[in-house]
Amino acid sequence: MWLSTLVGGLMFGYGMVIASGCGSKTLVRIGGGNLKSVVVFVVMGVSAFATLKGITAVWRVSTVDTVFINMPAGASLHVLGIPGLGYILASALLLWVLRHSDFWTFDNFLASLGIGGLVVALWWVSGHLGFVPEYPETLDAVYLATNSGRIEALNFVAPVAYTLDWLMFHSDASKVLTVGIAAVAGVLVGSAASAWQSQTFRWEGFADPRDLGQHLLGSVLMGVGGVTAMGCTYGQGLSGISTLSLNAVVTLAAIVLGAVVSLRLQAARLERTACA
Repeated sequence: MWLSTLVGGLMFGYGMVIASGCGSKTLVRIGGGNLKSVVVFVVMGVSAFATLKGITAVWRVSTVDTVFINMPAGASLHVLGIPGLGYILASALLLWVLRHSDFWTFDNFLASLGIGGLVVALWWVSGHLGFVPEYPETLDAVYLATNSGRIEALNFVAPVAYTLDWLMFHSDASKVLTVGIAAVAGVLVGSAASAWQSQTFRWEGFADPRDLGQHLLGSVLMGVGGVTAMGCTYGQGLSGISTLSLNAVVTLAAIVLGAVVSLRLQAARLERTACA
């Protein structure tokens, strides 16, 4: 679904810059006391849910989702037929990162291992631990504790939407805790603990109405774009890439492009303001 991933990725990349960070960064900033990110969290979640099941979902399904290339063998880089392609790409990326001296710190190594481990852990929890070959009520094979009913990756757009849904309709017996919702809660609690431990916790609000407007626009772009692209910097950029998914490759490239455009427009605006 190259058009969905391209358009969604561009929207998400542009939006995450003006909203001061992607979905996971938003959760981390909330844990550190950033009230702007609370607004981003709510607006992104509502926009994402609307793109999953609401008005923007209708637009998405009737437009970009209709354009795709049918690949019976699977939409992954394995179509290139290169043996050990995953190991080759991973080694190249690792060497590219390690050539920068700034990376060589204990914190960076620990964080990298933790993030990579979380991606693998979510695949295992949702696809193995939560898999029941024959569910007693239906006798069908099911994946428990996922919102989609399928194996799910670590992602921070749709899970934010489902977190809001779970909070608002908690008394509905069909609303259960899922791995995505648990991951959102875990990042919030973990970042808050880290902020208190490092004494970096501080309240922060919007500087002016323009700042609020930018964050609102960025939140909507991230919510709509993240669902349209079927993942964010985590969902496609890390989890999706780990499977060599072609959709993830397109999404990641589009996110980077959207972010670069957004950064350059911001830099140009600041330059004009300084000259004035």
